[in-house]
Amino acid sequence: MTSITDHAAGELAGLSATTLLRFATAGSVDDGKSTLVGRLLHDSKSVLADQLEAVEHASRSRGAEGPDLALLTDGLRAEREQGITIDVAYRYFATPRRRFILADTPGHVQYTRNMVTGASTADLAVVLVDARNGVIEQTRRHAAVAALLRVPHVVLAVNKMDLVAYAEPVFAEIAEEFTAYAGELGVPEITAIPISALTGDNVVEPSSNMDWYGGPTVLEHLETVPVSHDLTSCHARLPVQYVIRPQTAEHPDYRGYAGQIAAGTFRVGEPVTVLPSGRTSKVAGIDLLGTSVDVAWTPQSVTVLLEDDIDVSRGDLIVPSTDTPPTTQDIAATVCHVADTPLTVGQRVLLKHTTRTVKAIVKQIPSRLTLDDLSQHPNPGQLVANDIGRVLVRTAEPLALDAYADSRRTGSFLLIDPADGTTLAAGMAGEAFAKAEDAHAAADDEGWDF
Repeated sequence: MTSITDHAAGELAGLSATTLLRFATAGSVDDGKSTLVGRLLHDSKSVLADQLEAVEHASRSRGAEGPDLALLTDGLRAEREQGITIDVAYRYFATPRRRFILADTPGHVQYTRNMVTGASTADLAVVLVDARNGVIEQTRRHAAVAALLRVPHVVLAVNKMDLVAYAEPVFAEIAEEFTAYAGELGVPEITAIPISALTGDNVVEPSSNMDWYGGPTVLEHLETVPVSHDLTSCHARLPVQYVIRPQTAEHPDYRGYAGQIAAGTFRVGEPVTVLPSGRTSKVAGIDLLGTSVDVAWTPQSVTVLLEDDIDVSRGDLIVPSTDTPPTTQDIAATVCHVADTPLTVGQRVLLKHTTRTVKAIVKQIPSRLTLDDLSQHPNPGQLVANDIGRVLVRTAEPLALDAYADSRRTGSFLLIDPADGTTLAAGMAGEAFAKAEDAHAAADDEGWDF
């Protein structure tokens, strides 16, 4: 039984952690996010010749003297016409030192909800600030979302330094204000970089206009920031997506439970518990891409076979018997409200957690976060679009949720309108923000654990 060894699993996990970085950009309208992304792709030579030619042609037709690099990411017609980012744009590029998955998220207030999508799986968030405007409400909102989603690294990119004569005091004042605010939210690591996305200062190449700055460029930081969290060492969780029963002559008694491992590692012979029923068994086999293996880990998609013929169906959660999360029908969580219609006390909703969807009701909305001073506004009665608040939800059936601080995958959920399937809110179970002292301790811990 040595088809896949623990050593190989560790090597693969280490390779993934050191060579791939998922990051998201955020900032207010006209802070230059799309230009920064375009500059990053262009100066790192990650743009194909035909792409650059198309951008140059489009730029000339709009009367621009040089290529408008924002057009490399703003692909929708409405985005080009209005000069703003509307949808999350994903870009994949690589340098000799690391591979990247980039989510360019909108800056307009009405599209703040899209940042939740882009940052939910990010290892790092780049928050842009216009050097002329400094930290504004939208900047604070993006910092709050990054903290709420437990993004371990945040880069403050103070853009348009060319429009403030590359003045160090301007940068220092903005960096100090943002660092203090994000630190109160519990953001574990903040790196401030002065840039000009339009001219390329400190994006890929160091700026000769800001010799007072001795830190890394944006790309250098992205290439070297440690991404040391290891999901294979987290609580093992397998949400069941599908029950496989071929019932063929070749496999008359085959019954497997298929899904993507959300976190952790599963091994043949390991005692497991199926939640929410609480039934127990042992892993009799693991099939991966048509091959039987002895061990599997996140994020592999596998089929697990159990020794006992117990009732398991879509939406159930298979976990190690020695590490079971509590099941509950009363969920306390922080949510980012993303719908245009308000979320109100007493509202009936659907709650989607991993592969399980259950009926639920909003019992209380204890507070809404005030972004200016991070105070909690008690009993607001409702949450409107882009609000961040605490909720208490009662579900019709028990759910097995981890705290979001322990697992981003199994500690998160969606609230859905049962009438039309609209997503109402993205929820994070447990405490809202990390304590500042805990965050600083986590920043020094090489084993950042989601």
